[in-house]
Amino acid sequence: MDVKNYYDLSVTLKTNMPIWPTNPLVSVTPVGTVARDGYSVESYSSVTHSGTHIDAPYHMIESGTTVDNIPLRQIIGEGYCIRPRIKGKEITLKMLEEVWKPEYDGKIILINTGWDKKRSFTREFQFDFPGLSMDTVDFLLSHKPAVIGIDTLGIEPYDHSDFAVHKALLKHGMVFIEDLANLHQLKEGKPYLVAALPLKIENASGAMARVVALDIY
Repeated sequence: MDVKNYYDLSVTLKTNMPIWPTNPLVSVTPVGTVARDGYSVESYSSVTHSGTHIDAPYHMIESGTTVDNIPLRQIIGEGYCIRPRIKGKEITLKMLEEVWKPEYDGKIILINTGWDKKRSFTREFQFDFPGLSMDTVDFLLSHKPAVIGIDTLGIEPYDHSDFAVHKALLKHGMVFIEDLANLHQLKEGKPYLVAALPLKIENASGAMARVVALDIY
């Protein structure tokens, strides 16, 4: 297999990084050092939806698939980056229709909003990010992407407090990747081999993930 390039689409996990604003902050603490102990080791604390992470259906659907049971064939496969022309906080049906191509159906779709470049503890980054509007649900269900990823803290806007988009898609087995990075490095409409591998945590609603794209096409 000829790999032309590798792209790391994951946020680096570090102490006190910006995450979903109501969640406890990440903590990474050295507890062993080579000089003192002969080895280095760290303790780690966060919720499972910190940094670049997978939302499994169980996140919002009581009977949904947990993160350890998501089929590998769903989270490893052909993927595409799309760049809807976003105005305001909602990515609407019209915006998706303008950029969607037939080859995207059933594939991993990564939505590049450019929001990862705003990463900070500002109100804008944490609360004003764009996400999918409710009018995109039927469109997405009909085109059946295996995974939807986005470079914001949530798949839908923060002020959608009922999480209606989450619930409507997760109950059909869709999987999300949230808080992606570096999507600007991918060409829109070009196929990549995408692997989004969450930690295999038993019965969990989600988990941090290392997400990469390989240019092999």
